[in-house]
Amino acid sequence: MVAGMPPAGHDHRAASHQPLSASRAEHWSHFGSWPERYFPNVVGLELEEVRVDYARMRLPYRSELRQPAGVIHGGAIATLIDTVVVPALASGYDDLPFMVTIDLQIRFLNAAGETDLIGEGWVTRRGRSVSFCQAEVRRSVDDAVVAEGWLVYKVSPQKETGDAKGQTNSRA
Repeated sequence: MVAGMPPAGHDHRAASHQPLSASRAEHWSHFGSWPERYFPNVVGLELEEVRVDYARMRLPYRSELRQPAGVIHGGAIATLIDTVVVPALASGYDDLPFMVTIDLQIRFLNAAGETDLIGEGWVTRRGRSVSFCQAEVRRSVDDAVVAEGWLVYKVSPQKETGDAKGQTNSRA
């Protein structure tokens, strides 16, 4: 597998989503490069691809992400799951909405040692103010599924009194 490329056999998930318009692609090319340091930066998440209703991110392995048993902490995996759906969900809007997670369920299936993790997130249903998403995290070393997630997001237009920096207001 080539670094930065999606895992073999999972290209179909990205390919089943339309590419972004040029303006939206330009906007998302800066995700994670905020003027302030936010939690996704602290964890080290990197956006690899965004399409309409789909995103793929990488969590590069760092020893600081381990828990005492020597595997990547479940909180870091949960952060990848909660964050990878943000660009997938927001990709459907011209103006960046205010988004907050209102439900997050995770099933951990395998441990992850010294390996990067690849997260894919996609929208399963959009509503006027509530949307449903799913995510999957795989080990880059062998493509094994580490965790699956189901998320519900509250989505509303940015308010004038909201985040003055125009950033996504999300727990992700």
